[in-house]
Amino acid sequence: MDLASILGLVICGALVVFGIANGDEGIAAMKYFLDAPSALITFGGAFCCILACNSIQSFIGGLKSITLIFKVPAIDTQIIIKKIIELSNVARKEGLLSLEEAAADLDDAFLKKGILLIVDGTDPELVRGILETELDCLDGRHKEKIGFWTDVAAMGPAWGMIGTLVGLVLMLQNLSDAAAIGPNMAIALITTLYGSLLANWICTPTATKLKVNHGVEMMVKEIMIEGLLSIQAGENPRVIEEKLKSFLAPKDRAALTENEGGEG
Repeated sequence: MDLASILGLVICGALVVFGIANGDEGIAAMKYFLDAPSALITFGGAFCCILACNSIQSFIGGLKSITLIFKVPAIDTQIIIKKIIELSNVARKEGLLSLEEAAADLDDAFLKKGILLIVDGTDPELVRGILETELDCLDGRHKEKIGFWTDVAAMGPAWGMIGTLVGLVLMLQNLSDAAAIGPNMAIALITTLYGSLLANWICTPTATKLKVNHGVEMMVKEIMIEGLLSIQAGENPRVIEEKLKSFLAPKDRAALTENEGGEG
C-alpha cells in the first residue's frame, strides 16, 4: 500500500473535520455541512457530465483507477538497470541467442518481449518501432485515466457553483421569512464547499499521483528500450551502464556499484 496517498487523503479529511469541530458546538456542527440535495447536485452533476463525455466502459475504468494511487508501483529503476547489465554480459560472453533462456526468468513482459525480438534477429529499427508503439499505447491508456480525474476536478467546482445558484434562487423566492435566510444561504454555499472538496481533496491528488507513477513507468520503459538496443548493437556492458545511468538523478547513480558494468 502507498502510505503517502493514504496519509495525505486521511489527514486532509481530518483537518477539515477538525476545523468544523473546533467551533462552539464541537463535532455536533457537522450536521450543518451534510445536505443530500447539495451532494446530489454537486457530485451527481459532476460525474454524470463525465459519463456523458465517455463511454460507460471508459467511465467505469476511470472510477476504478483511483485504486491505483494506493498501490506502490512495483518498479525499481536500479534493479532494472542491473538486470539489463547482466543480460548484456550474457550476450557478450555467449551471444545473443543465449538471451532466450535468460528471458524465461524475466517477470517484466515488456523487457521479455524486447529480448525475444532481439533473439529472433529482428532489425534494430523495427525493434525500436515495435517497442515504442507499445510505449505510445501505454502512454495513451495512462493519460486517459489521468484525464478522467482532471476533468472531474474541473467539473466539481462548476457544479458546486450551479448548486449555489439554485440555492440562492430558492432563497430569494422566500425573503419574507427573515429567519430562514441564514440557513438557506448556508445550504446554498455548501454546494460550493462540496465542489471544492471533490476537486482539491480527491480528484487533483488522484490525477497528480497517477501522473507521477506514469512518468516513472515511462522512464523505466525508455531505459529498457535503450538497453536492449545497446545489447543488440554489441556495445560494451560498461558503456551500456553509463548510458543507462544518465536516466537517473546523480544521487541515484551513486547507488549502483562501480563493478556492475561488466567486463571491459
